[in-house]
Amino acid sequence: MFNIKFLHEIRDWEIKQIIELFPPNAKILEIGGGSGFQAKQLSDLGFEVISIDLPSSNYASERVFPVIEYDGNSFPFESESFDVVFSSNVLEHIHDLEPIYNESKRVLKPDGYAIHIMPSGSWRFWTIIANYIEYFQRIVKSLLKLLVNILRNICHSIKNFFIEIIKLTISYSIPSSHGGKNNAFFEIWTFSKRAWVNHFGRRQLRLESAKPMGLFYTGHMIFGKYLSITKRSRWAKLLGSACIVYKISNSDKK
Repeated sequence: MFNIKFLHEIRDWEIKQIIELFPPNAKILEIGGGSGFQAKQLSDLGFEVISIDLPSSNYASERVFPVIEYDGNSFPFESESFDVVFSSNVLEHIHDLEPIYNESKRVLKPDGYAIHIMPSGSWRFWTIIANYIEYFQRIVKSLLKLLVNILRNICHSIKNFFIEIIKLTISYSIPSSHGGKNNAFFEIWTFSKRAWVNHFGRRQLRLESAKPMGLFYTGHMIFGKYLSITKRSRWAKLLGSACIVYKISNSDKK
């Protein structure tokens, strides 16, 4: 189940892992800032941060830092005005990435670079598994609810139970896509490190590094409050990291 507090714990951990990638006193542009949580973290650490997102952001009501709304194509800033362009779990949701790459190159200084954190194929695989675990959890919850209600009204309770089971089965039978471009099973490949490295290569983007974040979690957060960040870090060594951080250089800019 989605939990904004748990999500913030993950995002806090991400920043701590990549903080050394940001130059001292860097001016940072965050794409897809959402609630502005990570922008606030970076700002509190002494960086100059500007965060942008679409007006339709799902996290607009959760804002903790100023987030500028933009059209999703053109960055409303002057050329060569940022040291770093940063995003976390954003690029996989964008259907046409060319404007983002072009605008990033434009607003980055000649020696600047982009840092993008994106979900891995491992995250996609385990999120599919978690989808069915959550399905059975909700079935059990519905059964318990039925048993309680049976004592009140047998026929009505049984009818409602089967209606709920049918709805849950339809909802969970095929895991939903995360990025919106492909189905969930194909995303195991499209979210993989190799797929993104190939993607950047085809667009002649200079990839300096691609490293696992070292944290395990799924998109359903079914064990959110039961597994600490420390335990999730250990699990990542066995089950795979949920995200990979990609660093793209802008040094070839003319």
